[in-house]
Amino acid sequence: MLRRLLTPRWLGALVLAALFAVAAYHLGWWQYHRHEAKVERNARLDAHYRADPVPVADVLTPRGLAPAAEWTRVTVDGSYAAGPVFVRARPNDGEVGYEVLWALRPATGGPDVLVDRGWVPLSDRGASVLPDVAPAPAGEVTVVGWARIGERSADRPPARGQIATLSVPDAATALGTPVLPGYVLLQSERTADGATPPRPQPLAPPDRSLGPHLAYAYQWWMGTIAGFVLVGFGLRREERLAHPEKYPPKPKKVRIWDEEDA
Repeated sequence: MLRRLLTPRWLGALVLAALFAVAAYHLGWWQYHRHEAKVERNARLDAHYRADPVPVADVLTPRGLAPAAEWTRVTVDGSYAAGPVFVRARPNDGEVGYEVLWALRPATGGPDVLVDRGWVPLSDRGASVLPDVAPAPAGEVTVVGWARIGERSADRPPARGQIATLSVPDAATALGTPVLPGYVLLQSERTADGATPPRPQPLAPPDRSLGPHLAYAYQWWMGTIAGFVLVGFGLRREERLAHPEKYPPKPKKVRIWDEEDA
């Protein structure tokens, strides 16, 4: 079998098995890192999601929002200065619609804060027509929400009043005002007289599932030997076919009722 393995055909099969093993090894680590990212996300949610809110300036600065601080519960007083801008194709509880963004000007001064006030369904007149949405309250409000990191830009010109992803620079351009490099996902807001103004639908709570990534990682790692096993079986089968005198077929077992029938 060793001589047969050293033939060009089987050496090629061995190389393919080795390449598959390397690919499976790295794919396993890719899935494992995805699992780790979700574990870290859940740890951040456990630490921040229901904690007492802190001033937004403590975590969201002109330098941005640290990944470890994402989902920190924050509060900010100010007044809405520009909006709305609609983020297209956003899912919420199994439906697709828009998320609605406004720029909030803090009472303490400084750059505006981008606030995601919630979700609205598509217009009854189709996706080409923006839906009606309750306006942001006038005057000073107190906003409580979660600090979030923005998404990558889609790098394509959006329609008027819309952006393709929740990219903070794209939102700032559409709003016509500079904003801090992050945003606040609205949980609640109150006006100066304590009233709760109407708002778009709140977004569903963040997904906390870990998914199948860890199982997939183990499957890929276990699969690293699959190519070598197939090569071994192929070699064994070819060797038995080439030398039938060395590997006679096993005698067929005769069942009792077969003997009686005979």
